[in-house]
Amino acid sequence: MKILAIERDVPGIPPDAFAPYLKEEAAHAWHLQQAGVIRELYFRQDAHSAVLVLECADVQEAQRHLQSLPLVQAGLITFEVIPLVAYPGFARLFGELPVAHG
Repeated sequence: MKILAIERDVPGIPPDAFAPYLKEEAAHAWHLQQAGVIRELYFRQDAHSAVLVLECADVQEAQRHLQSLPLVQAGLITFEVIPLVAYPGFARLFGELPVAHG
């Protein structure tokens, strides 16, 4: 299942509190990416926060992986976790179309 995870800063944390954790955070995120858990990782253009697309069995698994991140463990960030499903609109509109053979 695809999961969208949007980083949320914990209010009242000074920006310099993040510095001691950033290298370890990046290494852990890279490890999760190499393991196929993090499929996509972005920074928002309009805000300094990360947006992750994860591949997990369920929301609980995604939350466990996110809880393992050093910035989360340090209480500096949290994540909004949103389960995704494939868009069903095309099938509703067009039904099943025959596959072209070539």
